[in-house]
Amino acid sequence: MPDFNHQEPNQPGLDHANSSQSESSRTGAEPQDNRIAAIDLGSNSFHMIIAKQLQGELRTVEKRGEKVQLAAGLNERGYLSEESMQRGLSCLRGFAKHLQGFKPEAVTVVATNALRVARNRSEFISRAEEILGFQIELIAGREEARLIYLGVSHTQADDEGKRLVIDIGGGSTELIIGERFESKALESLFMGCVSYTRQFFSDGEISELNFHRAVTRARRELLEIQQTYKKIGWNEVIGSSGTIRATEKILISKGWSEQGITREGLNKLCQWLTSHKTIADIELPDFKPLRQQVFIAGVAILKGIFDTFKINIMHYSDGALREGALWDLIGRSGHEDVRQRTVNAMQQRFHVNQEQARRVKDCALGLLDQVEKDWKLPSTARKWLLWAAELHEVGLSITHHQFQKHGAYLVQHSDMAGFTRQGQELLAVLLKGHRRKFPLSGIESLSVMVRQQVRYICLLLRLSAVLNHSRGAVKLPEIECQGKSDAITLIFPKGWFGQHPLTQDDLLVEAEYLKAAGLTLVVAEEA
Repeated sequence: MPDFNHQEPNQPGLDHANSSQSESSRTGAEPQDNRIAAIDLGSNSFHMIIAKQLQGELRTVEKRGEKVQLAAGLNERGYLSEESMQRGLSCLRGFAKHLQGFKPEAVTVVATNALRVARNRSEFISRAEEILGFQIELIAGREEARLIYLGVSHTQADDEGKRLVIDIGGGSTELIIGERFESKALESLFMGCVSYTRQFFSDGEISELNFHRAVTRARRELLEIQQTYKKIGWNEVIGSSGTIRATEKILISKGWSEQGITREGLNKLCQWLTSHKTIADIELPDFKPLRQQVFIAGVAILKGIFDTFKINIMHYSDGALREGALWDLIGRSGHEDVRQRTVNAMQQRFHVNQEQARRVKDCALGLLDQVEKDWKLPSTARKWLLWAAELHEVGLSITHHQFQKHGAYLVQHSDMAGFTRQGQELLAVLLKGHRRKFPLSGIESLSVMVRQQVRYICLLLRLSAVLNHSRGAVKLPEIECQGKSDAITLIFPKGWFGQHPLTQDDLLVEAEYLKAAGLTLVVAEEA
């Protein structure tokens, strides 16, 4: 979802997450100047991490996590139960008290597979945002994979050579091949320890047959990427999920491995697990009941991965999605925002006229400079206006007829690294609405927290496109811009419209489009 926000975090409740690690027990009592936070709403567990930025590095201040098993609350029709939603909301009330005083741009909240597939996700997200006071970003599977790799790579030595990174979640498993900090192959497969528990171990009984079926299903899911991944190759294998951490712990405790997860050790674990009749019979010291319930399904998936890719040893990394989200958040405020790279690549791929895009962008940002305080727009609104201007003509690569609709489709349905689903939907609304009819219905489909800002951003984009209709043939003068609630005034030099009547006509037509949307455009010349 877009990372601009207009409301302060709500007062949290008294519930706490079950587990925590803290550098300081103080929360809300000290300035949050250099603190950033990330929350991962996973299918099995919710996690929060708060860190300080110190000389280009991150120092963890607070870590909290709770197994809410959101995916376990999905019924056959794809709806989350009220009980599972309450588990998640209760956890978030505990998280919320640690986020008091944080600025919107210092917090990122990402949601993964369970909410990707839930048909009533909007209801949960709305209730969760009210508790947290921050927007929730629903990320696609490959974006989740990218962030996981980013989190893992910052915990590893910065050595040359490719690594295969695997994260087994509650509802999906991400597999990434990358080198240093750049991912080269990203995939998210619909298999997770919670979903596989429901499919193969729902009654809590264990047999060699149902375990074998789970492993076979995992191998079947991996078939579509097997050849591609083997062709790219890797030098080491890293795992980053709770399932992998727990597996390594058991192997070491039983003497089946000195470090990491070996093929031989994993095979012994599988034999040991399937020697039990029920999940409840397995003695797993220090395992919480919810982790024990889904553990055997996670091991089955891990076994399928080891068999498919002929892995001999896998090492565990503490870095994961939440850490990757933190590093991505830092990049967004600096020069490494992957979203800008994505926009640049999309311009090239679809042969966007970059000179015209630059003219519209410069004009739009110039207008924004004059009205952002009057409209109380957050600083991050600038990036969304910039990206929309750079991509507003991307649909011309398909056809000129209604190209704004084609551009919206491309943006909404392309793989855009760094962008969340809501972010792509927002860009699609801006592109579709940058000309002709104002996109009222599209804006209404967005989160209530961003609708007013999007109306203003769309207004500025539309005006910039109109003012640059001549595509550089007419040099624009200095334009004074004044913003009021649902209204904007453009003041041109005296006599300018006498020399440029076509631009004046374009603005009059635009004023009618805006009037139909409840917005007012006033065009005048200096006295």
